[in-house]
Formats: sequence, structure tokens, C-alpha cells
Amino acid sequence: MAVTGPSFRFRLERVRALRERHEDIARQALAHAIVQRSGSEDRLRAVDAHLEHARAEQRQATVPSVTVPAAELQARQAFVEHVEAQRLEGARELERHDVQVAARDSELGQAAREHEMLERLKERHRAEHRHEQQRREGDVLDEIAMHRFRRSAA
Repeated sequence: MAVTGPSFRFRLERVRALRERHEDIARQALAHAIVQRSGSEDRLRAVDAHLEHARAEQRQATVPSVTVPAAELQARQAFVEHVEAQRLEGARELERHDVQVAARDSELGQAAREHEMLERLKERHRAEHRHEQQRREGDVLDEIAMHRFRRSAA
């Protein structure tokens, strides 16, 4: 026999749902930051390859057996320096994205902890509610048993 009582209702459900949504948003922000970092890393690798190619071209132009006009050597050197500047900016961009990924990861961790805390609180309240219902059912069963005992004793 089940005793019907009020069904379980978590009073902080809206807050819990809000924290869950906040965690989802933080997870998406982290994913976006990782994608940006990955793109930055890919661009840096491409600039590194371009720089290596430009340096190799510069080395070939300075071989003693090859005569290259001074203006061309200056232009090649300027190009190498330009690519080196691009590489430096790419490295800085990658560092910024690393910091951003770390910050988003930290935010996600905090949001997950807050959400998990409310989930545990909800489960604890649900267990307390279940325990209270079982206690009430036990009281009703005890009352029925006492009533039956009194009737059989009379």
C-alpha cells in the first residue's frame, strides 16, 4: 500500500537549470577558443614553412658561385624580415589564444562545480523526500497493524 503525499519538487530547480545552461555556454566558449587556437597554430605553422622557404632562397642567393645584384639581395632580406615579423605576430597571437583557452577552461570548471553542487543538493533533497515518504508509509502501516490487532483482541 502506497501512501500518496506531495511529489518531489526541488525549490532551486530554476537556479539549477540556469547553472546547467551557464555550464553549456562555458563549454561552447571553450570549444570556440580551442578552435581559434587551433587556427592560430595552423597559421603559425604555415608562416614557419614560408619563413624556412624564404631563408633557403636567401641562402641560395648568397652562394659564392652565384652573382646576384645587391638590390635583389636587399629585397630578399627585406622579405625574410617581413616573414619573420609575421611569424613573431603569429607567435603572439598563439600565446593570446593559449591564455584565452586557459581562461575558458577555468570558467568551465567553475560552472561545472556550481552545477554539480546543485545536482548533489537536488539528489540529497530527493533522498530526504523519499525517506520521509517511506517513514509516512511505515506510520500508516503501523496504524493499520495496531487497528487490526485491537479488532482481533476485542
